[in-house]
Amino acid sequence: MRAQIVQMQEAARDRSAAGVLAGIDPDFAGPHGLDREGMARLLRLQFLQHGSVGVRLGPLDVEMFDDRARVGFTAVLTGGSGRFVPDTGRVYNVRTAWRLEGRDWRVISAEWD
Repeated sequence: MRAQIVQMQEAARDRSAAGVLAGIDPDFAGPHGLDREGMARLLRLQFLQHGSVGVRLGPLDVEMFDDRARVGFTAVLTGGSGRFVPDTGRVYNVRTAWRLEGRDWRVISAEWD
C-alpha cells in the first residue's frame, strides 16, 4: 500500500491524472458525493490551473484489517506557475480507506479537511 501511495504522489507531481487514478477504485466515494469520475475532473482542473504541482505527505497512520486498511496523513499541496516559489499552498488532514484487489491496493474512500 505504501508503494501505491508513493506512486500516486509522484503521478500528482508529474501532473498525471491517469497515474493518480490508477490507485483509485472504480467504486471510490469521496466527500459531497465525489466519485471516481468526479475525482478525475478535479485532478484535471488542478493540473490545468497550475503549471507545477507539489505534494508532500506527513507520516502515514496505517490500520490494517485483513484485505482492508485505513490510512490517515497530512498532505501539503502546492501549485504554481512553475517558478521557484509556489503561488498557492494548503495543508489537508486526509483519511482514506483501502481495499486489496488481488495484489494491488486501491483507495475506496477519502475525506479531507
